[in-house]
Amino acid sequence: MGRFDGRIAVITGAARGIGFGTATRFAEEGASVAIVDLDETAAADAAGRLPLTEGAKAVGIGADVSDAASVDAAVARVVEELGGIHILVNNAGITRDNLLFKMTEDDWDLVMGVHLKGAFLMTKAAQKHFVEQKYGKILNLSSVSALGNRGQANYSAAKMGIQGFTRTLGIELGPFGINANAIAPGFIATEMTDATAARLKMDVEEFRRLNAEANPVRRVGYPEDIAAAAAFLCSDEASYITGQTLYVDGGAKLG
Repeated sequence: MGRFDGRIAVITGAARGIGFGTATRFAEEGASVAIVDLDETAAADAAGRLPLTEGAKAVGIGADVSDAASVDAAVARVVEELGGIHILVNNAGITRDNLLFKMTEDDWDLVMGVHLKGAFLMTKAAQKHFVEQKYGKILNLSSVSALGNRGQANYSAAKMGIQGFTRTLGIELGPFGINANAIAPGFIATEMTDATAARLKMDVEEFRRLNAEANPVRRVGYPEDIAAAAAFLCSDEASYITGQTLYVDGGAKLG
Protein backbone atom coordinates (compact mmCIF):
# COMPACT_ATOMS: atom_id res chain seq x y z
CA MET A 1 0.00 0.00 0.00
CA GLY A 2 1.31 3.41 -0.96
CA ARG A 3 0.83 6.48 1.18
CA PHE A 4 -1.10 8.16 -1.65
CA ASP A 5 -3.02 5.21 -3.11
CA GLY A 6 -6.26 6.55 -4.55
CA ARG A 7 -5.18 10.18 -4.16
CA ILE A 8 -4.97 12.70 -6.98
CA ALA A 9 -2.24 15.32 -6.76
CA VAL A 10 -1.85 18.49 -8.81
CA ILE A 11 1.62 20.02 -8.93
CA THR A 12 2.31 23.29 -10.72
CA GLY A 13 5.61 24.09 -12.41
CA ALA A 14 6.34 20.36 -12.34
CA ALA A 15 7.93 19.74 -15.73
CA ARG A 16 11.35 19.91 -14.08
CA GLY A 17 13.25 20.66 -10.87
CA ILE A 18 11.57 20.56 -7.48
CA GLY A 19 8.15 20.15 -9.03
CA PHE A 20 9.12 17.08 -11.04
CA GLY A 21 10.97 15.62 -8.06
CA THR A 22 7.82 16.00 -5.97
CA ALA A 23 5.62 14.55 -8.72
CA THR A 24 7.96 11.56 -8.93
CA ARG A 25 7.80 10.92 -5.17
CA PHE A 26 4.01 11.17 -5.11
CA ALA A 27 3.73 8.79 -8.08
CA GLU A 28 6.07 6.30 -6.39
CA GLU A 29 3.76 6.36 -3.35
CA GLY A 30 0.64 5.60 -5.36
CA ALA A 31 -0.83 8.94 -6.41
CA SER A 32 -2.30 9.82 -9.77
CA VAL A 33 -0.56 13.04 -10.77
CA ALA A 34 -1.42 16.08 -12.86
CA ILE A 35 1.65 18.03 -13.92
CA VAL A 36 0.66 21.61 -14.65
CA ASP A 37 3.19 23.75 -16.48
CA LEU A 38 3.22 26.76 -18.78
CA ASP A 39 4.64 24.50 -21.50
CA GLU A 40 2.09 21.74 -22.15
CA THR A 41 4.52 19.71 -24.27
CA ALA A 42 7.05 19.67 -21.42
CA ALA A 43 4.26 18.84 -18.96
CA ALA A 44 3.07 15.91 -21.05
CA ASP A 45 6.61 14.63 -21.46
CA ALA A 46 7.21 14.83 -17.70
CA ALA A 47 3.91 13.07 -16.97
CA GLY A 48 4.98 10.27 -19.30
CA ARG A 49 8.16 9.72 -17.29
CA LEU A 50 6.51 9.31 -13.89
CA PRO A 51 6.93 5.91 -12.14
CA LEU A 52 3.22 5.22 -11.75
CA THR A 53 1.93 2.39 -9.61
CA GLU A 54 -0.77 0.00 -10.77
CA GLY A 55 -4.07 1.76 -11.40
CA ALA A 56 -2.63 5.27 -11.14
CA LYS A 57 -2.67 7.78 -13.99
CA ALA A 58 -0.79 10.91 -14.99
CA VAL A 59 -1.60 13.84 -17.21
CA GLY A 60 0.34 16.89 -18.37
CA ILE A 61 -1.62 20.13 -18.60
CA GLY A 62 -0.55 23.48 -19.99
CA ALA A 63 -1.69 26.48 -17.97
CA ASP A 64 -0.68 29.99 -16.98
CA VAL A 65 -1.18 30.01 -13.22
CA SER A 66 -1.38 33.81 -13.18
CA ASP A 67 -4.49 33.73 -15.39
CA ALA A 68 -7.83 32.85 -13.76
CA ALA A 69 -9.46 31.38 -16.86
CA SER A 70 -6.41 29.21 -17.55
CA VAL A 71 -6.34 27.98 -13.96
CA ASP A 72 -10.05 27.16 -13.86
CA ALA A 73 -9.74 25.22 -17.12
CA ALA A 74 -6.74 23.29 -15.82
CA VAL A 75 -8.43 22.26 -12.56
CA ALA A 76 -11.61 21.29 -14.43
CA ARG A 77 -9.51 19.13 -16.74
CA VAL A 78 -7.81 17.42 -13.78
CA VAL A 79 -11.16 16.55 -12.25
CA GLU A 80 -12.49 15.30 -15.59
CA GLU A 81 -9.45 13.24 -16.62
CA LEU A 82 -8.26 11.93 -13.25
CA GLY A 83 -11.55 11.86 -11.36
CA GLY A 84 -11.01 14.45 -8.65
CA ILE A 85 -8.38 16.34 -6.68
CA HIS A 86 -7.03 15.73 -3.17
CA ILE A 87 -3.62 17.43 -3.08
CA LEU A 88 -2.41 20.75 -4.50
CA VAL A 89 1.25 21.71 -4.59
CA ASN A 90 1.82 25.33 -5.62
CA ASN A 91 5.36 25.11 -6.92
CA ALA A 92 5.36 27.23 -10.11
CA GLY A 93 7.85 30.05 -9.95
CA ILE A 94 10.14 32.36 -11.87
CA THR A 95 12.94 34.75 -11.01
CA ARG A 96 13.65 38.21 -12.35
CA ASP A 97 16.56 39.17 -10.11
CA ASN A 98 18.00 42.65 -9.99
CA LEU A 99 18.99 45.31 -7.51
CA LEU A 100 16.09 47.55 -6.55
CA PHE A 101 17.20 50.57 -8.58
CA LYS A 102 17.44 48.40 -11.70
CA MET A 103 14.29 46.36 -11.14
CA THR A 104 11.45 47.14 -13.53
CA GLU A 105 7.73 47.06 -12.92
CA ASP A 106 7.55 44.04 -15.22
CA ASP A 107 10.22 42.28 -13.12
CA TRP A 108 8.07 42.89 -10.05
CA ASP A 109 4.70 42.07 -11.61
CA LEU A 110 5.83 38.86 -13.31
CA VAL A 111 7.27 37.39 -10.11
CA MET A 112 4.26 38.41 -8.02
CA GLY A 113 1.91 37.11 -10.69
CA VAL A 114 3.37 33.62 -10.83
CA HIS A 115 4.23 33.09 -7.17
CA LEU A 116 1.51 34.89 -5.25
CA LYS A 117 -1.37 35.32 -7.68
CA GLY A 118 -0.69 31.86 -9.07
CA ALA A 119 -0.90 30.25 -5.64
CA PHE A 120 -4.05 32.25 -4.89
CA LEU A 121 -5.82 31.29 -8.11
CA MET A 122 -4.86 27.60 -7.98
CA THR A 123 -5.88 27.34 -4.33
CA LYS A 124 -9.17 29.12 -4.91
CA ALA A 125 -10.01 26.75 -7.77
CA ALA A 126 -9.02 23.62 -5.83
CA GLN A 127 -10.60 24.51 -2.51
CA LYS A 128 -14.09 24.30 -4.01
CA HIS A 129 -13.53 20.58 -4.42
CA PHE A 130 -11.69 20.24 -1.11
CA VAL A 131 -14.49 21.90 0.88
CA GLU A 132 -17.18 19.82 -0.80
CA GLN A 133 -15.39 16.55 0.02
CA LYS A 134 -14.20 17.76 3.44
CA TYR A 135 -10.64 16.78 2.57
CA GLY A 136 -7.65 18.45 0.98
CA LYS A 137 -3.92 19.05 1.30
CA ILE A 138 -2.34 22.29 0.12
CA LEU A 139 1.42 22.77 -0.01
CA ASN A 140 2.95 26.09 -1.03
CA LEU A 141 6.60 26.60 -1.96
CA SER A 142 8.24 29.48 -0.16
CA SER A 143 12.03 29.97 0.06
CA VAL A 144 14.78 30.95 2.46
CA SER A 145 14.88 34.12 0.34
CA ALA A 146 11.71 35.12 2.18
CA LEU A 147 14.07 36.26 4.94
CA GLY A 148 15.72 38.71 2.55
CA ASN A 149 18.25 38.30 -0.24
CA ARG A 150 20.23 40.90 -2.14
CA GLY A 151 18.93 41.39 -5.67
CA GLN A 152 15.64 39.63 -4.97
CA ALA A 153 13.27 42.25 -3.58
CA ASN A 154 10.47 40.88 -5.76
CA TYR A 155 11.16 37.19 -5.10
CA SER A 156 11.75 37.69 -1.35
CA ALA A 157 8.50 39.65 -0.97
CA ALA A 158 6.57 37.01 -2.91
CA LYS A 159 8.03 34.13 -0.91
CA MET A 160 7.30 35.80 2.44
CA GLY A 161 3.83 36.54 1.13
CA ILE A 162 3.42 32.81 0.53
CA GLN A 163 4.04 32.20 4.22
CA GLY A 164 1.34 34.69 5.26
CA PHE A 165 -1.00 33.20 2.67
CA THR A 166 -0.35 29.73 4.07
CA ARG A 167 -1.07 30.76 7.66
CA THR A 168 -4.36 32.34 6.60
CA LEU A 169 -5.35 29.24 4.62
CA GLY A 170 -4.72 27.19 7.75
CA ILE A 171 -7.11 29.37 9.72
CA GLU A 172 -9.85 29.59 7.09
CA LEU A 173 -9.79 26.05 5.71
CA GLY A 174 -8.97 23.96 8.78
CA PRO A 175 -12.63 23.54 9.77
CA PHE A 176 -13.29 21.92 6.38
CA GLY A 177 -10.77 19.10 6.73
CA ILE A 178 -8.09 20.94 4.73
CA ASN A 179 -4.46 21.28 5.75
CA ALA A 180 -2.27 24.03 4.29
CA ASN A 181 1.47 24.18 4.83
CA ALA A 182 4.57 25.53 3.13
CA ILE A 183 8.14 24.48 2.53
CA ALA A 184 10.96 27.02 2.33
CA PRO A 185 13.83 25.37 0.45
CA GLY A 186 17.41 26.47 0.77
CA PHE A 187 19.87 25.98 -2.08
CA ILE A 188 18.55 23.18 -4.29
CA ALA A 189 20.56 21.90 -7.26
CA THR A 190 18.22 22.50 -10.20
CA GLU A 191 18.29 24.05 -13.65
CA MET A 192 17.13 27.31 -12.05
CA THR A 193 20.11 27.53 -9.68
CA ASP A 194 22.44 26.43 -12.48
CA ALA A 195 21.12 29.38 -14.48
CA THR A 196 21.94 31.64 -11.54
CA ALA A 197 25.52 30.37 -11.63
CA ALA A 198 25.69 31.16 -15.34
CA ARG A 199 24.33 34.64 -14.76
CA LEU A 200 27.01 35.22 -12.13
CA LYS A 201 29.60 33.86 -14.59
CA MET A 202 30.49 31.06 -12.18
CA ASP A 203 31.18 27.39 -12.78
CA VAL A 204 28.14 25.34 -11.71
CA GLU A 205 30.14 22.93 -9.53
CA GLU A 206 31.99 25.79 -7.84
CA PHE A 207 28.69 27.57 -7.23
CA ARG A 208 27.27 24.43 -5.63
CA ARG A 209 30.42 23.90 -3.55
CA LEU A 210 30.27 27.41 -2.13
CA ASN A 211 26.61 27.01 -1.25
CA ALA A 212 27.28 23.63 0.37
CA GLU A 213 29.91 25.23 2.60
CA ALA A 214 27.38 27.84 3.72
CA ASN A 215 25.22 25.42 5.72
CA PRO A 216 25.86 23.10 8.68
CA VAL A 217 25.25 19.82 6.82
CA ARG A 218 27.85 20.82 4.19
CA ARG A 219 25.96 19.75 1.10
CA VAL A 220 23.49 21.24 -1.33
CA GLY A 221 19.91 20.10 -1.43
CA TYR A 222 18.28 18.16 -4.22
CA PRO A 223 14.67 17.99 -5.44
CA GLU A 224 14.35 14.66 -3.62
CA ASP A 225 14.96 16.43 -0.30
CA ILE A 226 12.02 18.75 -0.88
CA ALA A 227 9.89 15.90 -2.23
CA ALA A 228 10.42 13.91 0.98
CA ALA A 229 9.19 16.80 3.12
CA ALA A 230 6.30 17.40 0.72
CA ALA A 231 5.23 13.77 0.89
CA PHE A 232 4.98 13.98 4.67
CA LEU A 233 3.15 17.31 4.82
CA CYS A 234 0.62 16.19 2.19
CA SER A 235 -0.03 12.87 3.94
CA ASP A 236 -2.62 11.99 6.55
CA GLU A 237 0.23 11.55 9.02
CA ALA A 238 0.49 15.36 9.06
CA SER A 239 -3.23 15.96 9.61
CA TYR A 240 -2.58 17.87 12.85
CA ILE A 241 -0.16 20.28 11.18
CA THR A 242 -1.46 23.34 9.37
CA GLY A 243 -0.40 26.91 8.60
CA GLN A 244 3.27 26.06 9.08
CA THR A 245 6.38 26.76 7.02
CA LEU A 246 9.12 24.14 7.18
CA TYR A 247 12.62 25.34 6.27
CA VAL A 248 14.44 22.62 4.36
CA ASP A 249 17.84 24.25 3.98
CA GLY A 250 20.50 22.13 5.64
CA GLY A 251 20.37 24.49 8.61
CA ALA A 252 21.59 27.45 6.55
CA LYS A 253 19.37 29.96 8.37
CA LEU A 254 20.10 28.75 11.90
CA GLY A 255 22.86 31.21 12.61
